[in-house]
Amino acid sequence: MRWKTTRFDIALDEPRVMGIVNVTPDSFSDGGRHADATAALRHAEQLLKDGADMLDIGGESTRPGAPPLPLEDELARVLPVVREAVRWQVPVSVDTYKPEVMAAVLELGADIINDIWGLRRTSSTGGPSALEVVRHHPACGVCLMHMHRDPQTMQLTPMEGDVVPQVLLFLEQAAQALQGQGVPRNRIVLDPGIGFGKTAAQNFSLLARQDELLAAGYPLLVGWSRKSSLGAALADAEGQPAPPAARGTASVAAALLAVERGARIVRVHDVRETAEALAVWRAARVETGTPGNY
Repeated sequence: MRWKTTRFDIALDEPRVMGIVNVTPDSFSDGGRHADATAALRHAEQLLKDGADMLDIGGESTRPGAPPLPLEDELARVLPVVREAVRWQVPVSVDTYKPEVMAAVLELGADIINDIWGLRRTSSTGGPSALEVVRHHPACGVCLMHMHRDPQTMQLTPMEGDVVPQVLLFLEQAAQALQGQGVPRNRIVLDPGIGFGKTAAQNFSLLARQDELLAAGYPLLVGWSRKSSLGAALADAEGQPAPPAARGTASVAAALLAVERGARIVRVHDVRETAEALAVWRAARVETGTPGNY
């Protein structure tokens, strides 16, 4: 299995680690430690040294309740980082739902569009929609994610019932719609959207039953890193959830479980720790005679 992107044909016979680069002052996970371009690029370089296979650069926080960011502000945050990162000859993903940002970063040579809205947004400036931007690009990879409602309301009224078939149906329809616009299947990966409008129990059901999502036949990208469901699982005796900074070990465990259940890409903050855990996982597979595909 492979993922075709702008400049890279990424082999997915082994799990790949996507390192998160938040160019935001209000990130839930790192408190804006990499909010300017210089700090973000320094952080990105460290992630690559730590074992990241690709980078995911984002300029807008999508934590629950986060206000929308004006287009001009997102462009100002993201473009300088992408402009430099594409020179490093590693796959560069950009986490955005705005068609204008997609078009701008693809013009700079970005490899992947990672869209929490699943290419459902139209342009605020009268230009092409998100779907049209990706459709008109000859080669970029795309990650289609499931999100219930929007970042401002998703945790106020989360999904109801069994989320697994609902998420699967949405992702299958989004992928089929994109293919119907002429985008080849090998450019598409799917993301169930852990934490985006789901309860903790629903998120863990998506992990426990991840094989049902794989039935769609697309590579799966999963982002458990420092999510609030992990904080809930680590709650203290008074029921207080663990803060994001204390969720590192749990994040690695969730990433490893996701890979064991067939995820091809894990999107993480703690790259070195995740890469080390995957090295142990690979060694165990060699010992049991099951290297390579999983």
